[in-house]
Amino acid sequence: MKKQFTRYCLLLFLLGCTVINFAYAQQGQITGKVAESDSGEGIPGVSVLVKGTTRGAISDLDGNYTISAGPSDVLVFSFIGFTTIEEAVGNRSIINVGMSASVQALNEVIVVGYGTQERKEITSAVTSVKAENFNQGTVNDPRQLLQGKVAGLNIARPGGNPNGGFNMRLRGISTIGANAEPLVVIDGVIGGSLSTVDPNDIESIDVLKDGSAAAIYGTRGSSGVILITTKTGKTGRTVVEYNGSGAVENVARTISVMTADEYRQVPGMVDLGGNTNWFDEVTNTAFTNVHNLSLGGGSATTSYRVSINSRNAEGVGINSGFNQLNARLNLTQKALKDKAIFNINISNTSIDRRYGNDNSFRYAIISNPTVPVLDPNPQSPDFGGYYERDIFDWFNPVSIAEQNIADGRDSRLLASIRGEYNFTSKFRAAVFYATQRETDFRGNYSPKTAKFGGGFGRNGLARVQNHERLNDLFETTLNYDTNVGRVGMALLGGYSFQEFFNQGNSMEAGDFLTDVFTYNNIGAGLDLANGLADVFSYANQNRLVAFFGRANFNWEDTYLLSISARYEGSSRFGANNKWGLFPAVSAGVNIANLVDIPTVSAMKVRASYGRTGTQPGQSYLSLLRFGRQGNFFYNGNFVPSFGPVSNPNPDLAWETKDEYNFGIDFVILNNKMDGAIDYYTRVTTGMLLPINVPVPPNLFPQTVLNIGEMVNSGIEFMVNYQAVQKGQFRWTTGFNFSTLRTNLRSLSAGDLSFGEVNYRSNFGSPGQNLTQLIRVQENGPLGQIWGPIFDGVNENGSPRLKVIDGTAVDANGNPVYCNCNDDRAQLGTAYPKFNFGFNNTFNYKNWDLNFFFRGSIGHYLINSYRGFYENTESTTVQNYNIVNTKYYDPSVKVAQYNSSHVEKADFVVLDNATLGYNFNLGQGRNVSRLRAFLSVQNPMMFTGYTGVDPEVRYVDTENGDPLAPGIERRATYFTTTITTLGFNISF
Repeated sequence: MKKQFTRYCLLLFLLGCTVINFAYAQQGQITGKVAESDSGEGIPGVSVLVKGTTRGAISDLDGNYTISAGPSDVLVFSFIGFTTIEEAVGNRSIINVGMSASVQALNEVIVVGYGTQERKEITSAVTSVKAENFNQGTVNDPRQLLQGKVAGLNIARPGGNPNGGFNMRLRGISTIGANAEPLVVIDGVIGGSLSTVDPNDIESIDVLKDGSAAAIYGTRGSSGVILITTKTGKTGRTVVEYNGSGAVENVARTISVMTADEYRQVPGMVDLGGNTNWFDEVTNTAFTNVHNLSLGGGSATTSYRVSINSRNAEGVGINSGFNQLNARLNLTQKALKDKAIFNINISNTSIDRRYGNDNSFRYAIISNPTVPVLDPNPQSPDFGGYYERDIFDWFNPVSIAEQNIADGRDSRLLASIRGEYNFTSKFRAAVFYATQRETDFRGNYSPKTAKFGGGFGRNGLARVQNHERLNDLFETTLNYDTNVGRVGMALLGGYSFQEFFNQGNSMEAGDFLTDVFTYNNIGAGLDLANGLADVFSYANQNRLVAFFGRANFNWEDTYLLSISARYEGSSRFGANNKWGLFPAVSAGVNIANLVDIPTVSAMKVRASYGRTGTQPGQSYLSLLRFGRQGNFFYNGNFVPSFGPVSNPNPDLAWETKDEYNFGIDFVILNNKMDGAIDYYTRVTTGMLLPINVPVPPNLFPQTVLNIGEMVNSGIEFMVNYQAVQKGQFRWTTGFNFSTLRTNLRSLSAGDLSFGEVNYRSNFGSPGQNLTQLIRVQENGPLGQIWGPIFDGVNENGSPRLKVIDGTAVDANGNPVYCNCNDDRAQLGTAYPKFNFGFNNTFNYKNWDLNFFFRGSIGHYLINSYRGFYENTESTTVQNYNIVNTKYYDPSVKVAQYNSSHVEKADFVVLDNATLGYNFNLGQGRNVSRLRAFLSVQNPMMFTGYTGVDPEVRYVDTENGDPLAPGIERRATYFTTTITTLGFNISF
C-alpha cells in the first residue's frame, strides 16, 4: 500500500514538472548594486526577481547582482527587514538601489480566527512565528518548532522517546479536566491533527493567547488556540526545493548508579560474577534521515504546491523509532474574472511505529551490575537465554526490550475545500468543508519466554487495538469591509457545524501453540475458549453547532476596537444547558500617533476581555448509562455483570473561563527593536469534575458536575532587537519570558465537594504504595508536592522524619512522627515560576549561526529513583543496584520517601545551535540556492537536578492525572543529543 502511495506522489511531481516552461525570450544583462540607504554599504542575499516570472538572482557579498531582463520588465528587490522596492527597467543596463529598513513589526500579517490582520491593528495578545524563526535541526513534530519561542507557551517532552508526545500548556493550566492543551487549527480546520502536517510544510504558526482572541472559537478556546498556516505556491514562480538531512542521536543524560566494582564494596550485596553496564546494553546510537521534496508555482489565476516528506527515525532505546511518509497538495484557482477563489488542501500521512519499552530504562537503572545479560547455564524455565532472577520487581532489561513486540500504524487524511466569491470589493461570502480521518492500530506480543509483559505466565500473550476518529466540518462566512469617514470597519458573520464520530475495538488473548505469528493470529489463543480472553469495543459521536460574528473598527490606525461573540451548542451537555454564549471585546490606542516620541515608531496600549468554554472529553456524561462492570463465576463459566456507569445530569453545562488582559506593543529605536508585554488574569468557573455522590438516591457513586473555581495570572514579555546591521555582518537577538501564579479558589458547590484537601498519586511498589505525593487544596496553588520532612538518620538506618503536629506520642510521652498528613508539609511546587527563551542569529558574508537557549526556573521534581533505590536496603533485600548521586548517604538503609528526594529542577538548556553556509552559485545556473548546515540539539544542559530529565512534568505520566504534576517516574526514556548535517537546495 505504501509503495502505491509513493508511486502516486511521484506521479504528481512528474505531472507538475511538465507545466514548467524553460523557454525565455532574448533578454539584456542588467547589473547593479543593492545597498543600505543610510550607510551605502552593500546588502548580500537580496532577492532580485523579474516581476511575474521565475527569473531571479541573489546579490553577492558586496550587494552586486546580475540578471537578464527586457525594457518592459520590472525588477522586484526584497530582503527580510527592508522595504520591498520595484524598479522599471526601461533602457537602463545599470540599476543601483538603496533599501531602507521597514517597520516590519507593524505591517506583519497575522492570522487570527477566521481571517488575517496587520499587527498594528490587533488588540489582543497574539504571537506569530514565521518559518525563518522556527527551531532548527531534526524536528519531527510541529510542536518542536515553537518550543521556547512564545512567551507563556510551555512545550515539554521529558526524555528522548521518538514516539513520545509533547505536553503543551498556554498560560498555565486553564482546566483540570479534559482539553488542557490549546486548540489546533490547520488551514482553517478546527481540531486538525498535527500528524497531518509535516514541519517542512509550515509557513507560519500564530498563537492566540488571551480570551478575546480565542473567544471566536467558543467552547474549545479556553486553553488558547494555535493556528497553523501551510506553505502555498507563489504566482509567477516555479520553484523546486529539496531539504535533506541525516542525524546521529546519542544518550545525553541518565542517572548515576554504581558500577560493578563500586557495588562489590557494599556490605551484603550479591555478586553474580558479571560486569554489566546496563545503560549500554539497552541503548544504541540512533540514526535519522529526513527528506522533503516540493514543487510550487503558478500563474495569475492558478497557484499550487505539492510536497512529499519522508522521515525515518530511530530511538536510542532498543526497537524504538518510526517511519513516516507524508504528501500534501495545496491548490488555489481563481475564476469568473477573479471574483471566485477556490482553495483545495489535501494531506495524507502514514506512520509505522516501533514503541520499544520504556521499562527497559527503569530496570537498567536498578539492575545489579554483577548480573550477566545472558544466562551462562540455561535451565528450566526457559527465558529465551536471558538471565532472570526470582526476586520481586526485577526483570532483565535487555529481555524486556528485545523479546517484547510493541508496534503501531497510524494513518491520517485531512482534506478541505474553500470557495469564496467577491460580490464587490467590499462584500464577499465563503463556504468551507473539511474532513479528517484518523486510524490507529496497536499490536503487542509477549512471547512464551518473556518474563516481563505476561508472555511467560500466559504461554504467550497478544493484544491488538484499532481506533478510528472521523471529523467533518462545514462552515460558511460573510465578510463586509468598508469605511465610514475616517473609520475602517471589517464585519464578519458565520455559521459552523462540526460532527465527530469515534469507534474502536481491542482484543487480548494468551495461551498460544507458537510465538511465530505474534499478534497477527490472536484468534488462535486458547484463552478464547476458556473465558480468559478480553474483548472490548466502543462507538460514540457528538456535534457542535455555532453562530459567530465579529466587528473590527480602526480609526486611522490610532483608535482600535474589536467585538466578537460565538453562540455554540454541544450534544455533550445536559438537556437544560446545551447552548452557551462566548463574548469578547478588546480595544487599543497607538500612543505614538498622538504624541511625538523620539525613536518610537509605535506604542500601542491595549486591553481585552473574553469568555471561552470547555466541554468534557467524553460523550453521554449527562445521561443515565448502563455498562459492563466485570465478571462473576457461575456454573463453571465466567458471566458478565452489568449495571449503571453514570448518573443523569440534565444541568451539565459549559466550564467557562473569563480572561482579562492588558498589554503594550512597541516598535522603538528607529525600528530596530520591537516587542510586547502582557499581564493577564484568568478565572475558570464551573469546572467539570467527577464528584462522589450518595447511593441511594443515585444509582452510581460518581457524577460529573460543574464545580469550583480556579485563577491563573502572570506576566509575559518578548523583545526582538536588530543589534548590529552593518555591511556583511548582522546580529539579531530575541528574548522572551513568562511568569505564572495559580490559585484553586474552590472545589465545592453547595453541599457537594471534590474535597477541601485531596491527596493524589501514590509512590508505588516496592513498599510505598500508600504514600501520597501531591496535595490538591482549596485556596492554594496547584502542583503542591507533599510529604514528610527529612530530619536525619535513625540508628537502624531509616530516615528520621520531622515531627510537625506533635499530637502523636510514644510510650514515654515523647512526640513521634505520626505517619499521617498532620506531620507532612508542602515540599515544593511542580510549576515553574519563570520560563524564558533566548535566541541569537549572526550573519557574516555567506555564513549564518543561530543558537537558542531555553530555561525553566522555580519548579521541583520528585526523584523517584532516589526515593526507591538510593539506600542499601535495595541491595541487601532485593539485590537492586544503588542510585549513586551527590546526595547518596551510605548510612541510609531504608527506602522511605521524604523531602530529601524532592529536588529543585531549575534548568537552562542549549536547545539548538546551527551553523550554515550559503554557496555562491553565480548567474545562469539551474540551482538558485544551495545551503549546507550543521545543527546540534541539546548539546549542553545546566541544572542541579540529579534525575534523568529536569523538564517540567505537567501530568503524572503513570496515569495522566493533570492534578498530579511534578513526578519523575521510574520509566523515563533517557534524554538525547542530536547532531544533524543537512542541505537546502532550490531550483
